[in-house]
Amino acid sequence: MDTIDLVIIGGGINGAGIAQCASAAGYSVLLLEKGAIGGQTSANSSKLIHGGLRYLETGQISLVRNSLSERRALLRLAPHLVKAVPFYIPVYDTSQRNQWAIRAGLTAYSVLSELDPLGRFTSLPAVEWSNIAGLKLQGLKAVFRYWDAQTDDKALTQAVMRSAQNLGAQVLTHAECDAIVHTPDYCDVSYLHQDNLVIQRASCVINAAGPWVNDVIDSLAPPMAKESVDLVQGSHLLLDIPALEGILYLESCFDNRVVFVMPWKGKTLLGTTETLLQELDGKPESTREEIYYLLGIYKHYFPALGSVEQLEGLIIDTFCGVRVLPKRDGSSFHRPREILLKTSVTHPRLMTLYGGKLTTYRTTSKEVVQWVESKLGKRMSIADLDTLAIL
Repeated sequence: MDTIDLVIIGGGINGAGIAQCASAAGYSVLLLEKGAIGGQTSANSSKLIHGGLRYLETGQISLVRNSLSERRALLRLAPHLVKAVPFYIPVYDTSQRNQWAIRAGLTAYSVLSELDPLGRFTSLPAVEWSNIAGLKLQGLKAVFRYWDAQTDDKALTQAVMRSAQNLGAQVLTHAECDAIVHTPDYCDVSYLHQDNLVIQRASCVINAAGPWVNDVIDSLAPPMAKESVDLVQGSHLLLDIPALEGILYLESCFDNRVVFVMPWKGKTLLGTTETLLQELDGKPESTREEIYYLLGIYKHYFPALGSVEQLEGLIIDTFCGVRVLPKRDGSSFHRPREILLKTSVTHPRLMTLYGGKLTTYRTTSKEVVQWVESKLGKRMSIADLDTLAIL
């Protein structure tokens, strides 16, 4: 049986990024995706390439710095897919975060941007506040503008996967992992493809199955312990309301979470929620509670646009992404967003990815490929991902 260097399970942004990075480093790669490329979580995010301003509140400084660096790289490597966009933060007399706290956070964000021109921010004069069409002006104390970026998450994932294929990666869709037999010298990966059961021997396996990572571990022989995680659903609503010029960063009127109002294909995209799932059975769907939560926040800030019931009639579409977060007590909003790259001494040829962010997929990919190199040795590189355009 022929042995390849690497089998990757999962065709979301992390799987695509690892396939691209590993192929560029000279490794032979097979990627298995049980559905379509970028068809699940990587098509249902908030579509932002950003540093994560709110992560400063929980002290995730290294994550913010790295995310800002990756934002800069993606704007350079994929300018047709990643676009700089202004963000606006309105601060009211009832806001939990006052204007001095917001100014301090934006100053830190600017410093962490390391002289990136997008690190600049400003406080808009009051005469310009009404330019944000429909925004409630009563009680408004300040409006800050800063810059981040937006992308088409599915299109970006597919572009990265095309790059991986151009570099030699073999990519199979509608190919579901059935079992993995782990031995000291290799892994035999069984998968179903076109009604056939195929076995591929690999030197290493990367489990990048997103919310289904522990299902992949369940298929492993000999068995291996799993990380305890929570699956957290994030819902979005697309409203038939003309898009604003930029993105609004809003403090929820129900709790201390942050919700975005974003332009998307000429309409208004609203998100996201954080709803704990007891299980993931089929395609995730927005709940009534999530819909009314998001519409209630929108009505709070745009009261002239109608009641919640009237706004509900303007919903064009809903979609949900599912995050993998470490299991902890308390609100998921405050949990770390750093990815966990999990290995085990009992299964040294397998690495599992728990969590991850769209913005930092390149950093994740490089860390994974460093691990592959530690197992298999260095290969002859065929491309430099820091200069390779994503087309």
